[in-house]
Amino acid sequence: MTAPLVERAPAKVNLTLRVHGRRDDGLHELESLVVFSDIGDELTLDPSRPYGLELLGPLRAHCGPNADNLVLKAATELAARVFDLKIGHFSLIKRIPVAAGLGGGSSDAAAALRLLAQANGIAATDPRLQEAASMTGADVPVCLDPRPRIMRGAGEQLSGAMHLPPLPAVLLNPGVALATRDVFSAFDKARVARPAQAGPPSFNARDELLGYLQTQPNDLEPAAISLQPAIGDVLSALRGLRQCRLARMSGSGATCFGLFDTPEDAAVAAQQLRAAHPQWWVEESLFGAG
Repeated sequence: MTAPLVERAPAKVNLTLRVHGRRDDGLHELESLVVFSDIGDELTLDPSRPYGLELLGPLRAHCGPNADNLVLKAATELAARVFDLKIGHFSLIKRIPVAAGLGGGSSDAAAALRLLAQANGIAATDPRLQEAASMTGADVPVCLDPRPRIMRGAGEQLSGAMHLPPLPAVLLNPGVALATRDVFSAFDKARVARPAQAGPPSFNARDELLGYLQTQPNDLEPAAISLQPAIGDVLSALRGLRQCRLARMSGSGATCFGLFDTPEDAAVAAQQLRAAHPQWWVEESLFGAG
């Protein structure tokens, strides 16, 4: 009997997100410095059990129907490319908020592809994995090998993995969901486009990275706040903390993050925020290892 296999599905965080315009195919041309959190979901594959998906964990009720889950879509896409693919039963412990700008579903799908590759002896560099990832969703390719990197185009252009200094952080979500398409629609109505810029240099010190991040915002932030003003409340709460070095929204929202100098500062901030806003999802974290 084959033993179950387990993979982490870390939350994806957009430290920066520039929107350079809309392409002829209707997709937006993006540039984003992406990192991964030590907070994430957990996915198990049991090849000895029948094909299916079981949802577990504190946020499982927010996931919607299994038929729409990207874990199963990723498995279907890989099965279309790998003859006689051995699949099995997936169990997903859901800890990342849904529709929150943290790429939770995409990271889950990427974890499913890594598990299937392991169960079937497929090399991590096999192009069929990347093809399946691209067909599953725009953010799945960057999550397939979850290390810091630059994501460009509509998510299909990825830089090599980068080394970044670890970033102690706090993640906050005010309990509201945002559809990515709605945020981009609001952004398009504002008709703001940014010229393309060169990617960031190498960073060896946290202050160098923070200095760069200060010059590269999330262009979707104003549009998201216009749809969900609670995001502005979250950012204000973070910026009101004395030790917070930078506060920003991730992806298309509604999750925001604050960066701190030390894990201890982040832990104290998380405790203060939980006490002041018990209805929010608050987690201290560490970004950028890799």
